[in-house]
Amino acid sequence: MKHLQSFLEEKPRLRFIFTGGKGGVGKTVSAAVLAYHFASQGKKTLIASLNPVHSLTSVFGQDLSGGRNKPIQGVPGLFAVEVETSETVERYRDNIANRVREFLKWSDIPVDSKPFVDIAATNPAFEESAMFDKMMDVMLSEGEGYEVIVFDTAAVANAVRLIGLSKIYGLWLGRMIESRKEALSLRMQLSFRKEKVMEEVKKDPMLADLLAMNDRFTQVKGLLMDPEKTAFFFVTLPLTLPISVVKRFISTVRTYDIPVGGVIVNEVIPAEVAEKATGDEYMQNKYHEQGGYMQTIQQDLGELVRAYVPLYPNEVVGLERLRELARDMFDVGAPLAVSYGD
Repeated sequence: MKHLQSFLEEKPRLRFIFTGGKGGVGKTVSAAVLAYHFASQGKKTLIASLNPVHSLTSVFGQDLSGGRNKPIQGVPGLFAVEVETSETVERYRDNIANRVREFLKWSDIPVDSKPFVDIAATNPAFEESAMFDKMMDVMLSEGEGYEVIVFDTAAVANAVRLIGLSKIYGLWLGRMIESRKEALSLRMQLSFRKEKVMEEVKKDPMLADLLAMNDRFTQVKGLLMDPEKTAFFFVTLPLTLPISVVKRFISTVRTYDIPVGGVIVNEVIPAEVAEKATGDEYMQNKYHEQGGYMQTIQQDLGELVRAYVPLYPNEVVGLERLRELARDMFDVGAPLAVSYGD
């Protein structure tokens, strides 16, 4: 087991951090602690929530709503933004509508574009795609000036799917370019030279938009797959379903060469807590049950485990609790980590 602190020290150029896992395992709190850690190291840090249901306001105990980057009071250099999902999706819908209208206009098809836009917008993955598009904005432009950007996002699976489709996207784009060349050639006099055709192609607004989209996506894809700049941390509880979800996610992201930063095991009952609660039958049962799950984690994920986080008696809310959690996550010599093996 390589501890979280040691892992980060070996990655001084790390800039994009993601947390993933099943819902309710502590992804937002883990993202908040990671962002707090980087800011405490003197790095200007942004934590961006792309989750439809935001939790950063609750975790930090400060009003972070409004869709704007706001400083976290009490932590110099740390900023947070809760992206407004509805506004992001609506802007994405408008962009799609403009592209559909341009495509129909270019194709000389006298058809109302609204039904096509409605079909696209009712796709189950439309909202995820919109948030992924927003994530690209943050990575390439809105996050300029920040040394580290931590994403509290549900878009990891969508990112993986889009990266997997990149080859098909490239083939589709190539075919669109060739089709446009053919269409322009048919409209031109036979005496026009090939260079003239290429000049007209470059002037086409739709083609320019597609090429810009491809350049943007290619750049983000390169960043997402760079192990020196990006790390996906997966959070799990010592329970069957969260462990299975993390294992599946790790297998998927490795297929696309996305760098896995490691696994954070949350809500672990420390041995000393169980010993003090000898008369609590429920606590004893949970502790012994947890032992089996911890063995599974060690067997299947052991080399990737970066930290064990103890189960706290109260919800982690506010800076004081986050500082306490940060001490546990980044304490290389914590008894909890030692008791469950390195």
